[in-house]
Amino acid sequence: MITRFDVSKYQSSSPNVNGGAAKIVIAAVIVLIVIAVVASSSVKIVDAGNRGILTHWNAVDLTSAPLDEGIHFVVPFQDDVVQMEVRTLKYDTSTRSASQDLQTVQTTVTVNYHPDTEKVHFLYKEIGLSYENRVIEPAIDETVKQVSANYNAEELITKRPLVKADIENAIRERLSQFYIETDVISITDFEFSPLFAKAIESKVEAEQKAQKAENDLIRIEVEARQLEAQAVGLAAANVAEAQGEAEAISIINNALSNNPFYIEWLKTQAWDGKLPLVVGEGGTPFISIPTTP
Repeated sequence: MITRFDVSKYQSSSPNVNGGAAKIVIAAVIVLIVIAVVASSSVKIVDAGNRGILTHWNAVDLTSAPLDEGIHFVVPFQDDVVQMEVRTLKYDTSTRSASQDLQTVQTTVTVNYHPDTEKVHFLYKEIGLSYENRVIEPAIDETVKQVSANYNAEELITKRPLVKADIENAIRERLSQFYIETDVISITDFEFSPLFAKAIESKVEAEQKAQKAENDLIRIEVEARQLEAQAVGLAAANVAEAQGEAEAISIINNALSNNPFYIEWLKTQAWDGKLPLVVGEGGTPFISIPTTP
């Protein structure tokens, strides 16, 4: 007797087992993807030299301080972080303005600046990331025009340190209103029309020559006073010498009048102690010295 087995009932369970496993795998993959998305949305990294601005549903959170460099955790999907560079940055611009005497001047200004690290979220909320074009460039342009109008063209050259200080102070004050701090402000050049530049050069040269002539005149006057002082001193010395000789003669005359042998004593003072080699007839090689006063 042959017994037959119904194999079909055992084979039908295999697809059910494989289908259940596939569903589990798909569900696990979906869960992993969701976890990865949530994790990536909740972790934010602020790069070096930047500050992070926290936003809730794209609205800036002004109650939270800017985020420092490094890793930060936020509420996924709701929060986001916008980065803003706070390193020292450089901005160059060339501005055309008019001086007080209506001379056209081209001024090149360089500003080294950085956003206020503690208030970058205010800067982002009020201005945005394109603050150079919206704030810095107009501030420099308006400041240079206002300051240049306070000086004539010649003063812009001769009083450059004062002009530079006025421009620096005005730019620094304007930018600070928008949470931007200035480090260094440089005025690299003042350019005028070639004709005016030549006129300024000629005037400066003439003033230098006039100053040299004035200095020469002062030198000549000083030398004349020195010569005059020397002449007065020499005359005084001659008068003193003449007075001394007169006093000496007076003393000798008084001595002669009081002592007739004084002249003989002077001879002995002048004798060098040597006898003459030749003595004339009747002469005596000795000087008679009186024995009695």
